[in-house]
Amino acid sequence: MPGLRRGGQLPKLGLHGQDLAELSFTDVRVPARNLLGEPGRGYEYLTGNLAQERLSIAVNSQSAAAQAVRTTVGYVRSRKAFGTPVASFQNTKFELAACAADVEAGQALLDAALLAHDRGELTGADAAKVKLFCTELQGRVVDRCLQLHGGYGYMTEYPIARAFADARASRIYAGTSEVMKVIIARSLGL
Repeated sequence: MPGLRRGGQLPKLGLHGQDLAELSFTDVRVPARNLLGEPGRGYEYLTGNLAQERLSIAVNSQSAAAQAVRTTVGYVRSRKAFGTPVASFQNTKFELAACAADVEAGQALLDAALLAHDRGELTGADAAKVKLFCTELQGRVVDRCLQLHGGYGYMTEYPIARAFADARASRIYAGTSEVMKVIIARSLGL
């Protein structure tokens, strides 16, 4: 449409498979046949599915955390330090055991939210809880797994480095972790 301009691609820390660009609308006229929904209800449409959007982000975060653990278990079994597999070190075992327990707890919370959504009972506060928990979980787990990769974890050729960069956005979009806490606090009457 005349007046629509797409800016250049914006460089991001992670999620490189998804482009991001600024869109500029200058006196753009939308023909009635191209209108989606009713005029003046755009914000309502945008926020109408926030609970489901937050749930889908939680699903992705949970999956990414579980994958980080699987990737790291494979890595520490094959990587040697001081002539010994990294997997044999007590710290490695403790860290991965803690990550596995966290991932399982996240899965239980996520499963309950998915069942509530399927029944049409997922509240905004419950969606905020599962998004907050799973996205923060993803950040913690991926960070711990990157640490177990040592210096290689910082190299972009290793999947854990990409997982680390990609994880950061999950705590920002569809409402930051701080916004999730506000929603949860409101549900507590605070």
